[in-house]
Amino acid sequence: MLNALGVFTIVVVGVMVGVEFSVAFVINPILDRLPDDGALRGRAHGARMLGALMPVWYLASLALVAARAIAGWRGHGTGLVVTAGALLILGVIMSVLLLVPINNRGRTWTPENRPADWKRQMHRWDRFHYIRVAVIIAAFALLAAAPG
Repeated sequence: MLNALGVFTIVVVGVMVGVEFSVAFVINPILDRLPDDGALRGRAHGARMLGALMPVWYLASLALVAARAIAGWRGHGTGLVVTAGALLILGVIMSVLLLVPINNRGRTWTPENRPADWKRQMHRWDRFHYIRVAVIIAAFALLAAAPG
């Protein structure tokens, strides 16, 4: 049972990390090279869509990591799982304090109502997101390294 929980946790967290990685290094760079208002429209749509999905995914990932840590409390690798959980919590804190406020503004922007500094705000979001991606990749690596 513990092995199945470990595998399921790694898959859920790994796919989440993959989505966040692709946003940082594939999707946003593509959007930023679109002509006219393509980047603005694409990022606003992404903010609405992923802004609804990712909180659930992060919380589900945290719940799975917590369950994995509790189920294997006395086993080898629990420290790795707990540290992974702490890193995911750091990712959530970063999201709430740094990324979500920018995302909430950006999700409503259109070519008609965008602020003059919208690109600067998006690049600020990108910088915070790169750091968050590094944090959750580290969490994923620790989960993958944890035995059992």
